[in-house]
Order: sequence, then C-alpha cells, then structure tokens
Amino acid sequence: MKTKCLVVDDEPLARKGLEEFIEQTPFLEHKGSFSSAISALEFLKQHTVDILFLDIQMPDMTGIEFMKALANPPQVLFTTAHREFALEGFELNVVDFLLKPFSYSRFLRGVQKTRIISDLSRQNEARENHIFIKCDGMIVKVFIDAITFIETAKDYVKIHTVDDTYLTLVSLKQIEKELPKEKFIRVHRYYLVAYKHIDKLEGNRIYVAGNQINMSRALREHVYQAIIGSKLIERP
Repeated sequence: MKTKCLVVDDEPLARKGLEEFIEQTPFLEHKGSFSSAISALEFLKQHTVDILFLDIQMPDMTGIEFMKALANPPQVLFTTAHREFALEGFELNVVDFLLKPFSYSRFLRGVQKTRIISDLSRQNEARENHIFIKCDGMIVKVFIDAITFIETAKDYVKIHTVDDTYLTLVSLKQIEKELPKEKFIRVHRYYLVAYKHIDKLEGNRIYVAGNQINMSRALREHVYQAIIGSKLIERP
C-alpha cells in the first residue's frame, strides 16, 4: 500500500518540485497540492493522508497555525526557507524540517523517517492489542477489543469476551490500570464495560453485548455523559 501525501505551499515552484519528488518515489502517492492552507484544511475534513509536506510562511495561515488547527494531524515535514522556525516546528512533533532548497536525497531521508515512525507505531499497536492472564492453570492471551465487560467475583474478576469468559485472580482496579482508558469505563464499583460493546442505556441499567448491568447511581451522570456526550439526536 502506498503512502498518501499532501503538499501545502504557496510557491508554485516549490509545489511542483515536491510533486516531482513524490512521483519519483515508488511507495509514495500524491493526493493533492494546495497553495492555500485554508483550502487544504477543507480537503482534510473529507480525506485522510499519511504525510503532509507543509510550508510555514503562507499568506492566509502559517504552517504552524495550520498544524495547531488539525485535531489529528498526519506526519508532517516542514518545507521552508526560514531556519528560525525549526525549534517551534520540532516542539509540535514534526517529523523533519526540510530547508529550501533541498535535494531529492534530503527529501528521501525525511520520508524514510516517517516510515520508521509508522513501523514503530504498528509494532506498539500490535503489542498493546492484548493482555495475558492466568486462568485454569494456563496463561491465556485475551484481545482487548474482544472484551465486552469485566465484573468482580470476590477475590477474582470475570472477563467476558465476545467468545468466552475467563476467571482470573486479580482485582478489578488492577486490571483496569492495564486497559486503555479510552476503550473502557467504570459504571459500578463491580463493573468495567467496553464502550464499543454498549448496546443501550435505560435508567440505571446499561446493556452490554446482550447483558444487563446495573449502573452506580453516583456514576450515572458521568457514564451517560461519557457514552452519549452530544451525540443524542432528539426532538427540540
């Protein structure tokens, strides 16, 4: 799969040069070029890219302002003739700073950095998509996205997944620390549920993968807000 690239630069020659470099590189795909940062922002509302080649000094919005306006920016390589912006750029976690004019070899070194970062990210995701627990005298791998909810069972916890149930000698608090906070929510002192498997809410009850779970009254407002937020569609 090719790496999708976007070019944002108000200088026509700079855009053309980057487009030619991208076309020379077999694993890159040019998805578009913009002379205006505002137009590029509109494009990114509808499309995703992997690498953004971004100029800093532009008339309508600087590259730094552009980056700050993105909720989830792709990997960014700044392309500029202004060396003084380097420090601020790296504080924004840009991958590289290509000082104009730059050669194809320098361009390629910057691109290779994005590939290294992507590979490391994939490896981390692979490592973080499961946990190991002790169950029935065995060590069992449990995929995090398969967990529907976890409940306390005296000194144990019972881990419910889409396919099976596991009983392991740990506390709910202990296992909660090992799971990603953005994927699970505590709804009761005895229950931890996975956002993605929540079916519906009714009063103090929450339905998860076909199971009815009682919600703590003290946590109810927090749970409703965390799960629904502003996504509830209702008649005014």
